[in-house]
Amino acid sequence: MSQYRVLPGPEHFLPPAAASMGIRLPNPGEAHINGVITSEEKAYEEAAKQFLMAKVPTLFPGPLVLWAWNEKAAKKATAIRHLYDTLKECVQPGQKPMLIPMPDYRPKYPKINPEVEINPNHPNLTIWHNKIDCCMFIGVHCHQANLSLKIIRGGTSCYTIAMCAQAGHEDAMLSFRDASVEKIMTLAEWVRKLKGTVQPRLTSAKSGASN
Repeated sequence: MSQYRVLPGPEHFLPPAAASMGIRLPNPGEAHINGVITSEEKAYEEAAKQFLMAKVPTLFPGPLVLWAWNEKAAKKATAIRHLYDTLKECVQPGQKPMLIPMPDYRPKYPKINPEVEINPNHPNLTIWHNKIDCCMFIGVHCHQANLSLKIIRGGTSCYTIAMCAQAGHEDAMLSFRDASVEKIMTLAEWVRKLKGTVQPRLTSAKSGASN
């Protein structure tokens, strides 16, 4: 039996939980790429490449960093803004970095506006509507991130990155653990370091949407 890999979808209407397929979380100082444990340094480089290749690289900050619960959260929010500004500086014409806040998990019925928000019950709508082909979750509670990452993997071709404050996420294509201001800033440094060295997928007809 070949080893399971966490790859961009659309995988299946109901994709299996990556953990049930043998994907394990990284230890401190490690990350995973497609479910394979690797060094954090290699993950920074790969995440920066994915952002710079994407037509619509997008950050999805969640409540844990959007609301100033404490000084640490406020500093993380400032670092995320720096990462977003760095992305804007480093992409090429035709690429469209986005920052879509995820402030409230409560379902939005009867209709959400997928242009401005992500709904954990229907994250694929926001991915499709904005043609997002690479995104990063940060500051999102783990149970919501796990649900959303599975739905995105199941129904879209979007490459997902998770920067988790806990132990990471098996269902992301790339996951860091123990998120901190320093790690966010290091990722921004890698984006700047690789500026101009990565060819964006601007000619791809199939971006984040699978519909």
